Amino acid sequence: MSTPSVHLPAPAASAPSAGNLVKRTGLAAAVAALLLILWLPTPQGLPVAGHVMLGVLAFAVIVWMTEALDYAVSSLVIAALMVFLLAFAPDMAKPGRDMGTSAALNLALGGFSSSAVALVAAACFIAAAMTATGLDRRLALVVLSKVDARARVNHIVIGAIVVGFLLAFVVPSTTARTACLMPIMMGFILAFKVDRRSRFAGLLVITAAQTASVWNVGVKTAAAQNMVAIGFVEKQFGTGITWTEWFVAGAPFSALLTIALYFIMTRMMRPDTQEIAGGQAAIRQQLQAIGPMTRREWKLLALVLALLGFWSTEKVLHDFDTSSTTIAAIALMLLPGLGVMNWKESQRDFPWGTVILFAVGISVGTALLRTNAAAWLANLIVTSLGLQQASAFAILMLLSMFLIVIHLGFASATALASTMIPIVISVLTTVQTPGINVIGMTMLLQFVVSFGFILPVNAPQNMIAYGTDTFDARDFIRTGLALTAAAMALLVLFALTYWPWMGYMTR
Repeated sequence: MSTPSVHLPAPAASAPSAGNLVKRTGLAAAVAALLLILWLPTPQGLPVAGHVMLGVLAFAVIVWMTEALDYAVSSLVIAALMVFLLAFAPDMAKPGRDMGTSAALNLALGGFSSSAVALVAAACFIAAAMTATGLDRRLALVVLSKVDARARVNHIVIGAIVVGFLLAFVVPSTTARTACLMPIMMGFILAFKVDRRSRFAGLLVITAAQTASVWNVGVKTAAAQNMVAIGFVEKQFGTGITWTEWFVAGAPFSALLTIALYFIMTRMMRPDTQEIAGGQAAIRQQLQAIGPMTRREWKLLALVLALLGFWSTEKVLHDFDTSSTTIAAIALMLLPGLGVMNWKESQRDFPWGTVILFAVGISVGTALLRTNAAAWLANLIVTSLGLQQASAFAILMLLSMFLIVIHLGFASATALASTMIPIVISVLTTVQTPGINVIGMTMLLQFVVSFGFILPVNAPQNMIAYGTDTFDARDFIRTGLALTAAAMALLVLFALTYWPWMGYMTR
């Protein structure tokens, strides 16, 4: 049985011109902001290189918020701006001479040397292997086949949530997980003979997409934006956060938010029927159609489970970091005979643009930190909000609200993390809160970066779901607002109990 391809709904006739106008306006605004900041006098206490980076930051934020340029293209433009603008700024290490293109190029391309970038690239290979072998689809169908013999609607929703949860561990790409799930969900909708615009269809698709976002919080390797935060922490403090440490901090939050997601979705998008006739038969039919597990699938499953074992026992049974073990797994995955795919297969639809965005994003953030631009902004924020002596709880709440609001303008959590996490780190190192755990608080605020629950345009997984044409944007928004409210309530609860008990906020 074939599954339908995910397609975008037909846009209105005026949509392309309106979209192009927004992009042209956004690019013009980004250039204007860059030139205006560079034209203004350099603030006291801020190096010229930091002043330049504030201009580059403004350009990047506007371009990324308006999607004026493709993300990969914008990353290359930003890197070029860093090289040629910083080259004429005084060298902070050698006063009296300009930085020059060589030193500026090292800053602009510094992100490519980050171990976090290697991990993201390796994660893309794993996602490609899952797609090439069909293992991701098989895992999803096997889980859903165990749901309920009568295929009750609420049980199918639980099955979709469980699939999203399990794939978060073995497919380290939110977009890839959602792209795998959407055709399966659409196949069910057609097999169940349910209208694609029914409440059941919308319920199933939105739940699958939001589950992917929720577990970006609990699993370190589930999303690229988590690696952004890890990259900045490693560069700034010379230490990282292990897979298990992240999981212990975030998984309980994701688990409770998943329960909230189930009740929000099944109450706010209550379907017309509570049972789908022939539902299990349709699931079994799809599972039978793909046949028994192949040798490649067994090898990939063994590699992924072994890799998960290495991730979860880092600093417990061994000292191999997440990036190193993942790169080793990719090498095995591509070896002739032992591997599961060749190089040509791995390159099919490989998201090199994501890797470039990720690396340049880390370069921008690192440059903000090294030129003291992030520290200058942090002092401004701390002074304006009166955070000098604020409690860790107050700091977490204020910065969380700021991140949630600004996320409404971003279509990429990776871009949001690239611009905001360096500033967050600087704010946390600037405040005078006794015993504040800067690394722990950075991790908690990175959790909030994944709260792209409200608008379809807030994350690629949301847009993939919206492309199925099974729900209206207002359905996503109203359920997303409720999910965000639940996330904020849990944030308050965890910030008052579990996270302080575990020492993530203060030592």
